Amino acid sequence: MKKYAAFLWDCFRLSFVGDWRYHLWMTILTLVSLAGLNAYCHQLVHGLVATGMTDQVSWGLYIANFTYLVGLAAAAAMLVIPVYVYRNMHLHDVVIFGELLAVAVIVMCLLFVMVDLGRPDRFMHLLWRFNFPISMLTWDVIALNGYLLLNLHICGYLIYCAYCGRRPSPVFYVPFVFIAIVWAISIHTVTAFLYVGLGGRPFWNSAIIAPRFLASAFAAGPAFIILTLQIVRRFTRHRVADDALLALRRIVQVAMIINIFLLICEVFTEFYTDSAHVASAEYLYFGLRGRHGLVPWIWTAIGMNLVATLLLVLPASRGLRVLNLACILAIAAIWIEKGMGLIVPAFVPTPLGEIVEYHPTVHEIVVGAGIWAFGLLLYTIFVRVSVPVLAGELTYDKRVGESVPMGLAKE
Repeated sequence: MKKYAAFLWDCFRLSFVGDWRYHLWMTILTLVSLAGLNAYCHQLVHGLVATGMTDQVSWGLYIANFTYLVGLAAAAAMLVIPVYVYRNMHLHDVVIFGELLAVAVIVMCLLFVMVDLGRPDRFMHLLWRFNFPISMLTWDVIALNGYLLLNLHICGYLIYCAYCGRRPSPVFYVPFVFIAIVWAISIHTVTAFLYVGLGGRPFWNSAIIAPRFLASAFAAGPAFIILTLQIVRRFTRHRVADDALLALRRIVQVAMIINIFLLICEVFTEFYTDSAHVASAEYLYFGLRGRHGLVPWIWTAIGMNLVATLLLVLPASRGLRVLNLACILAIAAIWIEKGMGLIVPAFVPTPLGEIVEYHPTVHEIVVGAGIWAFGLLLYTIFVRVSVPVLAGELTYDKRVGESVPMGLAKE
């Protein structure tokens, strides 16, 4: 216990160690998080009337971000599978960053669900009436919290073993790694089933929603990791091999192609059949009865998807500048496509034929930005602590006060 307490204390102290860029970044994230907390307190006092959601469109920016982030968390499996199943050693040193991202992102998911409920005490209603296995919401609660605990155990155990200077025992983490692989797929599948199972929203009633969720998740997640690894390589002493980045590039490349193919399949089904339920898709892509709030967004997302896929297919994306551009485009495009482009159109028009457009308010945007900032704050701290520990610069025998500025880039 003494060693574990020292580990926690050293991690806490290390999270405050860094150069001026690190402190500036953490200060900005803290201020944005506090602004989001203040906006949420206003929403808590006045209710969801502070948001742009209505009786007609009851899910908006919060659930859009939740849907996107669930996929970002599931994408950690795309680092774990090559390493532990196919023995790809190029990714062995960076798999921990995917697991840490999953922890931070799941916390963000739970926060977006909390702010969307309006009143946090409504969580108790779900827990006291745990309608398992009939309710899909109970499945989602189990999937998200189970995945969070799995990744906390795996990351915590590996980093603690590195801190203690001992080799981790496979018995204590390898079985959990394989469970997490299946669990990662399940959290996004269960989230997709939440939408597919709502018969009153025909826009979601498609069997390929779950595969589309997984394809887009396995594109956006590794793309985010690629950008993270380059920041780690640039500002710390941790060396990330180019082979690892190129392996992740191949994952993003294949996932983007599959995602676009599934999008084409869905668009064909909606418009070629010209069924009675095409109204939501028509509103999304072309506008409906003079309402076209999402049309510029979805076509921007499609264009960014196509450009990102083209860049990834071309040999030029082996260069980091082109690869970074492709990753940024993919991340932004999938956020639009899986967020506002998926959630809002299902409510427009309503079952009664009303067309009520949704526009997020300033409060929603500030709350959402605050949660994103808090998640990035957590992830920055996780990476800041794990890099020197895994590199052997911070161990139980080499404490924070006795060592060099750990993990900092050479000036």
